Amino acid sequence: MGTLQILLICWGVVTAVLVCALIYRSTLETREEDQIFLDAAENMMANEQRAIVTRIEKLSWPITALWVLSGALLVVVAGMWLWQGFRSF
Repeated sequence: MGTLQILLICWGVVTAVLVCALIYRSTLETREEDQIFLDAAENMMANEQRAIVTRIEKLSWPITALWVLSGALLVVVAGMWLWQGFRSF
């Protein structure tokens, strides 16, 4: 197995993890309320919303890192593909 195939597999794995993280964040965001009108007795609902927002915020950094890593791997794969094409030309 060549270097290009290994990089393509790595890119595919990173991109698959990124897609899963984006889907997970999307499902969390559908449960998040834009506005909540609560009285003092419904504090449990407010705590649930805070927990959802905390999970969404925790996903921000890993998703950004996965975007950058996926893009960098894609650029490296494209560069190696071009380099191999010019070398065999």
